Amino acid sequence: MRLTHKNLPTEWLRTLVTVVDSGGFSQAGELLARTQPAISRQIKELEERLGRQLLLRSGRTLNLTESGLRVYDQAKRILALNDELVFEFSGASVTGKLHLGIPSEFASVLLPRIIGQFSQSYPEVSLQVTSDLSRNLLAKGNRDRFDLILALQEKPDTAEGQLVIRDDLVWVASHKHSAHLLKPLPLVLAPEGCIYRKRAESILQSAGIASRNVFTIPDLNGIQSALEAGLGITALCRSTVPESLRVLRPSRGLPKLGEISIGLHFKHRRPSAAAMRLAEHLQTGLNTQ
Repeated sequence: MRLTHKNLPTEWLRTLVTVVDSGGFSQAGELLARTQPAISRQIKELEERLGRQLLLRSGRTLNLTESGLRVYDQAKRILALNDELVFEFSGASVTGKLHLGIPSEFASVLLPRIIGQFSQSYPEVSLQVTSDLSRNLLAKGNRDRFDLILALQEKPDTAEGQLVIRDDLVWVASHKHSAHLLKPLPLVLAPEGCIYRKRAESILQSAGIASRNVFTIPDLNGIQSALEAGLGITALCRSTVPESLRVLRPSRGLPKLGEISIGLHFKHRRPSAAAMRLAEHLQTGLNTQ
């Protein structure tokens, strides 16, 4: 029996992902350098090929249908593999200087693996990396220093940049200690301005759970050391939790912290080839963790 296969152009999948991540057809058109009718046509062609409605309009808001969410998640995986293959064979011709800003807690996750791979793939790109709180990286007086910023956004549906991933914010503690059972709840947090800190304190206050800040430190390594010593617990993106720490299950005393979105912010409306390659590399790496 002869099998018939329906191929899905990666161009259609990238259009869907960009529409969802950017929040609209017009925004996606700007990012992909296409007209809004062209974007709409590709989404329609994708829906017709799959036989499912993927997007629902409600005023100016776009929402994924149940089928759309499934396609969106799979499309990101397919694009990540596609881009990884392209990276492997197209790095030699990319040159330039880049200054990347990343959140402090992502430094230990991104620098050794994802950014290390980028530097090997694009040896002619001079890359400088600065880590800080997302708020500081995106501050008006600071933002223009960077060609590209990877930053946290408090609400997944209001990300200003190109959405990379949505990640769960989770409670984290030492494997050897039970600081989460102490009252008031001891917290190890980054300084004021940290999205994790703001979310954790707000959730606990709303739930009427008493807490106290026992240690304030700006970098993940310091937070990790404090937790390993049993000083308290903290909140982190699930994707950044070190192996030496454990994720605590939500409970009556530890309410769910919700999601955080991670987005990319370009300095220029038309980024350089090097900046685009770095952005694609970061997106691929984070989506395949």
